Amino acid sequence: MSEVGASTPATAPPVGPEGDPPEIEGSVLAAPRSQLDEDDRLTPEFVSSVLDAVEDGDSERARDLVAPLHPADVADLLELTPSDRRAALAAALGDMVSAEVLSELNDYVRDDLIDALEPEQVAELAATLDTDDAVAIIEDMEDADQQAVLDAMGPEDRAAIESALAYPEESAGRLMQRDLVAVPQHMTVGQVIDYLRDSDNLTTDFWEIFVVDESHHPIGTCQLSWILTCPRGVSIGDVMKREQTLIPVDMDQEEVALRFQKYALISAAVVDASGRLVGMITVDDILHIVQQEAGEDILRLSGAGDGDINQPILLTVRTRLSWLVVNLGTAIFAASVVGLFQETIAKYVVLAVLMPIVSGMGGNAGTQTMAVAVRALATNQLTSSNTRRNIVRELRIALANGLVLGVLIGVATGLIYGNPDLGIVIALAMLINNLTAGLGGILVPVALEKAGVDPAVSSAVFVTTLTDVMGFFSFLGLATVWGL
Repeated sequence: MSEVGASTPATAPPVGPEGDPPEIEGSVLAAPRSQLDEDDRLTPEFVSSVLDAVEDGDSERARDLVAPLHPADVADLLELTPSDRRAALAAALGDMVSAEVLSELNDYVRDDLIDALEPEQVAELAATLDTDDAVAIIEDMEDADQQAVLDAMGPEDRAAIESALAYPEESAGRLMQRDLVAVPQHMTVGQVIDYLRDSDNLTTDFWEIFVVDESHHPIGTCQLSWILTCPRGVSIGDVMKREQTLIPVDMDQEEVALRFQKYALISAAVVDASGRLVGMITVDDILHIVQQEAGEDILRLSGAGDGDINQPILLTVRTRLSWLVVNLGTAIFAASVVGLFQETIAKYVVLAVLMPIVSGMGGNAGTQTMAVAVRALATNQLTSSNTRRNIVRELRIALANGLVLGVLIGVATGLIYGNPDLGIVIALAMLINNLTAGLGGILVPVALEKAGVDPAVSSAVFVTTLTDVMGFFSFLGLATVWGL
């Protein structure tokens, strides 16, 4: 952490003889266009050429091909490589598989590569990264391997990593970086500029400076643009913005992402329980969290687990099978409802043909409502203050959809089978099941949220079961009462 009397700022970039920034070898924003397709993905031809060079034992050619790539593109290359050839590629690339590449890798691919490295190598790579990226590399390792890596690190780096690992997973403490710039409010703009220029150990990426009091509590922030455009004699306390969004160190990373989105933050201070400044989170870290959390919610709704194509097959089977077994149980329950009306079905077999339509349409309608509700809960759009209003809204939508679908299926059924009574029965059943789907689609996620259960994980099972049971029961029950 950079603050006055301790260390830090960024020096100006070196310039060439004509005053222009020097050209840095290998410094590119992305892979050359010949290696990327129209969607900025590595082309199959390029991937094959690199792997062929490795298979032929021509490591030099492989390194020449990969040299222009950005670390993110090198990570993509490793992920696109079959698992049984990945170790050979990493060995051929050598130090090109840098700490930046590891931090960009998929978790499962990164774990495979780290397992092949010595603790000293992992420690050396982690020491070059920001704390949050280093923690991402180390946190999923086995306890013995993790300790070996920590033992191989320098005291300062080890202390920072151990402190971050002490916070809960997926919390702001794990996500934050400890390198930042903090100054007292009595400094002038000129003193801050001189401090930034003269310090030798500044963090390389920062957009604002945090202003702290004597107890190291953040009392304001000051953007670099303000500092550069203000007279040198102005006090930093007069320039700073006192209103700021502080992130508690134990806040869940999803809630952190919502705050960044809501308040359009570029960076934010992280504080401990006593309000002391302990780190900062930047928007580039939040982009990963937004993508990760959004993907997790979609996959949980389907019961597909992580849904990662690099996940081991046995782990994938175990994750998916557990939910499929639960679904099997609910399907048996729904089938038992059908069994209550065997005599009615035996008298009028066409009921068995039509009843899947009612349950299936109800299931689709319930899934639509559930997906909207789960997303609204995740983004804090659906709260205690507007739950009742949204329940009424979804019921009105379900009523409108049910009436339209009921009329359509009722008229079609009556004409096809020449039985107006059957058309009325299926129309009423469609309306009832759509109302059930609308109500269940929002009430189930809300109830699970109130109970402290992730609605993205469990909602689908309950809503599907509800619409199947009500679809069968309403259609076959009405048919029995109607005397079909």
